[in-house]
Amino acid sequence: MAHEMGSFKGIAITQIGVVVRDVKKMVEVYHKTLGWGPWNIYVAEPPLLHSTMLRGKPTPFTFMNAETHVGPVDFEFIQPLEGPSIYKEFLEQHGEGVHHIACMGTGSNYEENLENFEKMGLQPLMSGAIGDTIKFYYLESEPLLKIVLESGSGHMISIKPHMAYP
Repeated sequence: MAHEMGSFKGIAITQIGVVVRDVKKMVEVYHKTLGWGPWNIYVAEPPLLHSTMLRGKPTPFTFMNAETHVGPVDFEFIQPLEGPSIYKEFLEQHGEGVHHIACMGTGSNYEENLENFEKMGLQPLMSGAIGDTIKFYYLESEPLLKIVLESGSGHMISIKPHMAYP
């Protein structure tokens, strides 16, 4: 399948995401082992998490995640909770591990970036919204890029967490 090349002039990595079975355990392990933190921990469920889609169909799902900054990059753990999701599929097929790399835009270029990806043949695999300000989507990018690429308008670390560690 031929892909049209994108018109990006270089797009920064904003996040590395790891799917895990226990977010709270992993933030403690990483804090004690690598000194990373503090961590913002979230429970992504309605009404905060809304407009969720999986492979083009409205699909409710929930997850817990934790984020911290490691230099300029956001590092995230994701623990799938209820409903079908690509996080749950990854855990079942591969076990815990690096799930995605994110190259987030900003609120102003979110739609433009999505159109650019779609022109390249990269369709959204899973998407949703967090509150009024964050939209996210994961692309079916593995055949072309050998990774799952996430993009959207921002990361959860920018909103008030449900809890923090330490």
